[in-house]
Amino acid sequence: MSGTTTATDLHYLGATEALNLFRSRDLSPIELLESVLQRIDAVNPRVNALTEQLVDAARESARNAEQQYRAGGALAPLLGLPVAAKEKHSLAGHVLSNGLVAQRAVVANADHPVISRIRSAGGIVHARTTTPEFCCATVTHSPLWGVTRNPFNLALSPGGSSGGSGAALAAGFTPLATGSDIAGSTRLPAAFTGTVGFKAPYGRIPGVAPLAADHYRGDGPMARTVADAALLANVMAGRHPGDHTSLADTAPLSGAWASARGLRIALCIRLGDYLVDADVEANTRAVAAALQSAGAIVEEVELPWTTAEMHRVSFTHFGHTLGPAMEDETRGAESGLAAYTVQFMADARAATAGTRFLDGLSAETRLQGQLAAVMSGFDALICPTSAVASLTADDHYLNGIRTGGEHLDHYWQAHMTVPFNIANRCPVLAVPSGMADCGIPTGVQIVGHPFDDDTVFRVGAAVEMLRPWAHRYALIGD
Repeated sequence: MSGTTTATDLHYLGATEALNLFRSRDLSPIELLESVLQRIDAVNPRVNALTEQLVDAARESARNAEQQYRAGGALAPLLGLPVAAKEKHSLAGHVLSNGLVAQRAVVANADHPVISRIRSAGGIVHARTTTPEFCCATVTHSPLWGVTRNPFNLALSPGGSSGGSGAALAAGFTPLATGSDIAGSTRLPAAFTGTVGFKAPYGRIPGVAPLAADHYRGDGPMARTVADAALLANVMAGRHPGDHTSLADTAPLSGAWASARGLRIALCIRLGDYLVDADVEANTRAVAAALQSAGAIVEEVELPWTTAEMHRVSFTHFGHTLGPAMEDETRGAESGLAAYTVQFMADARAATAGTRFLDGLSAETRLQGQLAAVMSGFDALICPTSAVASLTADDHYLNGIRTGGEHLDHYWQAHMTVPFNIANRCPVLAVPSGMADCGIPTGVQIVGHPFDDDTVFRVGAAVEMLRPWAHRYALIGD
């Protein structure tokens, strides 16, 4: 192959760049896949980001893709690109365990909508990525799969629940990956691994019943660049007959660089009273300063939120939705569950005592209105993704967490993602902001007005151009 990417770092080639090289015949889909598979063999034993590899099928798909590029003509948008799928995104005929030992023999009878769209677009699902049980933790470890570690620092977590996808991208196991997000599960791993994650507005990307009806949830793309995240988002999005909440197709996202001049950006460091670590705050302010230097109008704003209320409101919601679903799935197998799963179900159950679903909706509406008021007159809002710079890889965090010099009762109160699941019509793009003192990346969230996906990608592309995160290549074994 030719170009700036050499055989020694081919596993870090971006998806958009790879497509260009496929089309020019300077790179074969087979070459890229084999480089990725070699990287997995070399590094995954230390990172443990994958539940399964589909090597034989992937090689056959890569050979077919190469033949299509030779033949020319119309080409599918992801043709020949490896894609790592979060395990919860079912593949027909493959295990769908939700990370549970008791469900390790359960086999899916159909592809998840995002998987069927990726395959129809020519993407090659070559690996599946780890999650915590039920995707209910922001660390990624389970009795079934063990501990997934951050490629930048193996003692630390890549976050969760899409931690396997974030770690796989950061370690060079794939150029694209799928994630999902009900409380930050795409954005937190993006922050901790120096990657890009998109929490699409509710309904943009189809899901699977019955939890597709949960207005906190959403599936989305993860990648190493904004343009690559846009590429995968375009494939995943759009109305689907299996999910009647899904929205009609819109104009494709580009993720390409556009001027930041004239953008009006609201900067909110604490989202009320979140206790933000000093290095996280410094990196967030550096992003805002870069945008301002490029001609954006940046103003600092405040929100009247508290972490205690966010926790109460969100767990009221989970107590009426995800919690009961988890209890139904685990009845009779409680003894084999991870400690964080048991605590999640107990916390969700306790939150509903004397609190109706309607009470939660009323609180959510008030919080959404406060966000709308603060964002009025701005194109987007920028804030940290997590107040705490890191999580320990194998901790259950049953006794809370310490951040900003204080102890919080629940470790989720150290994450700044949940407010935008409560306000889940807002698109949120998570991009890297710098490096933490502990040696792993930090991230910012770019929050848009409801269903204004274009703007968050425009701002994200500007941040990427102004503050390129070359540190994403400084990984173990390199």
